[in-house]
Amino acid sequence: MAFPRNERTSRLGLVALLLVAGTAHFLAPKQFDDIVPKFLGNSRIWTYASGLGELTGAALLARRSTSRLGGWWAAALLVIVFPGNVYAAVKPVPPFDNPVLGYGRLPLQIPLVLWALRHARSSNPQ
Repeated sequence: MAFPRNERTSRLGLVALLLVAGTAHFLAPKQFDDIVPKFLGNSRIWTYASGLGELTGAALLARRSTSRLGGWWAAALLVIVFPGNVYAAVKPVPPFDNPVLGYGRLPLQIPLVLWALRHARSSNPQ
């Protein structure tokens, strides 16, 4: 995954990604409920919590003054939700019941975390 060279474009791209993902947790929660491991209990609570986490990350990244915190927040969130992605691949659960989709998306988490860390470590947020 190639990141935009321009810091501002990169930051706003990550904001957009988090906004879309976070909003989807509230508009179509069932698909997210299904990938929450059963041992965690009420999946809807976890779905809404992770959606709220993504929206919070987007809000923090959207402002230059809080974008470094937003980068750390987003990176941590992406790491925290990774077990749900593994669960969806191993289980498998729709819409990731195709092994290519289930397992194929796992490595995508790495560039997403690196993208967030780029902004967490930025010495001059734009």
